[in-house]
Amino acid sequence: MTSIGFIGIGTMGAPMARNLLKAGHKLSVFDLNGEAVRSLVTAGAVTAASPKAAAATSDVVITMLPDAPDVEAAVTGPDGILAGIRPGSLYIDMSTIDPATTQRIGARLAAAGVDMLDSPVGKTVEHAIAGTSTLMIGGEAAVLERARPVLSAMGSDLIHCGPLGMGQAMKLTNNLLASVLITASAEALVAGAKAGLSLDTMISVLKTTMAWNQQLAVAMHNRALKGDFEPGFMVKLAHKDCRLAVAMNQSLGLTAPVGAATLGALQEAIDAGLANKDVGAVLKLREDASGVKVRLAGT
Repeated sequence: MTSIGFIGIGTMGAPMARNLLKAGHKLSVFDLNGEAVRSLVTAGAVTAASPKAAAATSDVVITMLPDAPDVEAAVTGPDGILAGIRPGSLYIDMSTIDPATTQRIGARLAAAGVDMLDSPVGKTVEHAIAGTSTLMIGGEAAVLERARPVLSAMGSDLIHCGPLGMGQAMKLTNNLLASVLITASAEALVAGAKAGLSLDTMISVLKTTMAWNQQLAVAMHNRALKGDFEPGFMVKLAHKDCRLAVAMNQSLGLTAPVGAATLGALQEAIDAGLANKDVGAVLKLREDASGVKVRLAGT
């Protein structure tokens, strides 16, 4: 049994924390959402008054937070992890942020005698609940082996991507492509429906060609094409990840015209009031503009 402090128990963090409890680990939790904390306490966790307090009683500290400023505040703020964590402890950031922030935080922690991994999470909420997420891990291989019993409680595919920050680089690469695929798929399906094609016909053809993708096969099939736009993975988080990915491209001296167009489409969805809906709501955005709906039979 490992003593773990878990900071950030939102849509993805809460089921991940529950899986740590199921694996027999001792868990203290902190979140600004009191209801989320109470739910985890009912499941067997204890409440921490701050990130500092969670770190002070833990061998491993995990953050699962919305954006880079949230992670930096949780680590380096006056009641942050750095103020409480003990030398020899391990810090794992499972948020999706930029590699540079990860590396900067890692340097601060290393100076305090603390190892760090970045381990952003892939797949869906359903996978987080099942404990079968993909974990994209950056950091030293020996530190990963030390963390494996904890990480294995939350993910079935643990992939070492390289040094610290490379988990984030991989996640941004993944999420940029995933956002491009769902945005382009929604646009194409609505155009086909407007032209007079049935969804069944489009799917029958697309499944046989290189246009087929997991967004169509899984994410859109399970939610958007049934008219379900509840999160899931929210539009505003997809926008944040896409923004970070485009910025990473720019920092590398690259252009990302398709990524930039996708970022624009996600901003359109936010401007249309869909920020807190599932990213599949890009389909609704295009449907509302076209006057057609694209739905699976029976829904």
